[in-house]
Amino acid sequence: MRRFARLYHELDSSNATGDKVAALVSYFREAPAADAAWAVAFLAGRRPRRAVSATLLGAWAAAESETPDWLFEECHQQVGDLAETITLLLPAKASIALDRNLSWWVEERLLKLGALEAEAQRETMLDTWRAFDAGERFVWNKLITGAFRVGASLRLVIRALAQASGIPEETIAHRMAGAWEPGDAWYRALIDPDAQDAAASRPYPFFLAYQLDLPVGDLGKATDWLAEWKWDGIRAQVIRRGGETWTWSRGEELLRGRFPELEEAASLLPDGTVLDGEILPWRDGAPLPFALLQRRITRKTVTPQVRQQCPVVLMTYDLLELDGVDLRPEPLSARRERLERLLGTGRGDGRLLLSEGIVAADWPALEAARRESRERAAEGLMLKRLDSPYGVGRRRGDWWKWKIDPYSVDAVLLYAQPGSGRRAGLFTDYTFAVWDGDKLVTFAKAYSGLTDEEIRRVDAFVRANTTERFGPVRAVEPRLVFELAFEGIQASPRHKSGIAVRFPRMARWRTDKKPEDADSVETLRALLRSVNRET
Repeated sequence: MRRFARLYHELDSSNATGDKVAALVSYFREAPAADAAWAVAFLAGRRPRRAVSATLLGAWAAAESETPDWLFEECHQQVGDLAETITLLLPAKASIALDRNLSWWVEERLLKLGALEAEAQRETMLDTWRAFDAGERFVWNKLITGAFRVGASLRLVIRALAQASGIPEETIAHRMAGAWEPGDAWYRALIDPDAQDAAASRPYPFFLAYQLDLPVGDLGKATDWLAEWKWDGIRAQVIRRGGETWTWSRGEELLRGRFPELEEAASLLPDGTVLDGEILPWRDGAPLPFALLQRRITRKTVTPQVRQQCPVVLMTYDLLELDGVDLRPEPLSARRERLERLLGTGRGDGRLLLSEGIVAADWPALEAARRESRERAAEGLMLKRLDSPYGVGRRRGDWWKWKIDPYSVDAVLLYAQPGSGRRAGLFTDYTFAVWDGDKLVTFAKAYSGLTDEEIRRVDAFVRANTTERFGPVRAVEPRLVFELAFEGIQASPRHKSGIAVRFPRMARWRTDKKPEDADSVETLRALLRSVNRET
């Protein structure tokens, strides 16, 4: 546990990629296989479900540190992070010498905690806190509260594992894709040069695009690129191997049974086929609102009625495997030709569609096509270099998202609450409202888009202008106006405005505007009507 806590603090205290990779490599070379397996799981974002409520943790920590409840709550409000608050209030040094491996703490304490009665949970937590110093306790508290995050992306973890083991990054990434359970045997297989990689259900790591942040003319000749419509759906791989079908989301969630029509269509594919594409709600040759897909994916049972209300297709972008052969090293142009031949034979039963390639002689012609995106209910264009292989993760240069300008409205900040990780202790997560007559109604939450300096200024405003408190949430004087950008809009009963937006972020702090200058709910309704007409 001490080794893992040291790794956490090394990662958290450095902004240098090289230093982070070096710390990870050192850890993976030293740690027992079972410990390394759990470290990979936590760093990859696989956090166990919270076994104890925040209320109980706070009460036990307050009693152990002899802190009055009111003072503990004040400290929590000031710090903004429960794990850090508990760590700061408890004695800095361990009172029980108990140095165990990370795997023991996870498997014997963390995973078994949820099955215990409240009193046994309390005793287990106290014994654990007493066994750790402040650094170990902080990491443990992060795990217990489900707030474990540290500045190491999955790509860095894969790079470090490759360096520590001598296994190529692509192989490590493939072995980590899909479903796996951390443990000694799993980790040994992960870094074993002789391990078999052909798990039938395993997807390939997804290749991701960057948002285009340079003049499109800097990409060279337009004829060197494939342009496709960028749809708003669920990125997925459909795998046909061994006479069975698996559908995986980009978030590595197995969607088996969620979209039976796609599984039925994939049954017509040759064995050893892997398609990459976007699951879209689709009818009469056009996409339906994403909200329909959201409602469908949350259902455990997909009835004929649900399938009728929200029919889906896989808009296929790429062919990653055919007849059991990995095609990813081939150039996109070759993979595309194979995909056209495969789907052109009628396989797919109309549910596996080929993404339309947009042919243009130059960038102005592609820009003209991009301006048609909203009419097609698309978010813009995808640009993919024709000679590019299918990579791993997000890499600059070969694939770009060339999105249209987002929708935007001016809104008033009404509520704020603390962030997490390096933002713990600062009010960074905001709720925004627009006018409905003479009152403000909420419609969106956002936490990205501001600079660090702007966040500090907003934080100071929140602290000085709080009108009410609701646990960690503070209501503030409605005086700050922000331009909110977002990608989509839909009706929603969850918000007082009756409207919700997709992917909201703060585009600008409108210091030039007063609250009364903010937009109204009628502006949002008009925008919603316009979008509905387009789709």
